[in-house]
This record gives sequence, structure tokens and C-alpha cells, in this order.
Amino acid sequence: MTVMVPATRPTAPARDRIVAAVALALSLATSQCPLCWQIAAVRLLRGLPYARLARLQALYTAVQAVIPSWWPGRIACMEVSLATVIAAALTGRQARWALGARFLPDAAHAWAEVPEGAVGRDIGDAVDRPWMPVMTVP
Repeated sequence: MTVMVPATRPTAPARDRIVAAVALALSLATSQCPLCWQIAAVRLLRGLPYARLARLQALYTAVQAVIPSWWPGRIACMEVSLATVIAAALTGRQARWALGARFLPDAAHAWAEVPEGAVGRDIGDAVDRPWMPVMTVP
């Protein structure tokens, strides 16, 4: 018999969780808009300095920590990565929103990245089939 054990939720400081909650709400609100509008909104952030990778990782963890278990809709890589980019912008920094794909099996994925590296890109099954960025914004 298989017993399902819920995964532990990541923890983050309260200040990061507040920023992440606002960013996730904005991400979920804009997820109803066409993709071209979402891309245009992220392009507005291009004048900000880039966030450090450690700070981006902390914001990504905070976004994952505030995802509500009761949410009836989709909160997957696209919404989480966009929320991470928005959270970085709310702290006065910029991150690139990357949309990518891979083959065998065909799949799409989204993540946030800075020049130092990416968060949310390698999700465990990408060791032998890496994700290839198709578009990065800004």
C-alpha cells in the first residue's frame, strides 16, 4: 500500500513572504491576460539593476511558500516564475523571465534568471534533457 505524504512547504522570512504574496497575486491576475501583455509588462522592468542570484533564490522560495493549498486554479512554473520576477521588481531589482522548451518528450517550462544563474529551471528531471530558452524577457 502506498502512503501519500505531503511535501514540506519551504519557509521564508516574513518580509519576503509579504512581497511574494503581493507578487503572486499580481502574477495570477495577469495570467488571465494574453501572453503578449504579460511580456510587455515585464519589459517595463528593464531599467532596474539585476538582482543577485542568492536574492532571487530567496524570493523564489518565498513565492513557493505562499502558494495557497486551497487555490482552485493553476499555479505552475509560469505563474511562479512570473511572480518571482515581479517580486524582484518590487524590491527594486530586475530578473529575466525565461520561457523554454525541450524535446523527448516535448515539454515547455518557465523560470527566472539573472546573469549569475537561474532559479526554477532545473526541476529534477532535466539532467539528461536540459531546458533550452526560447525567449527571455526583457
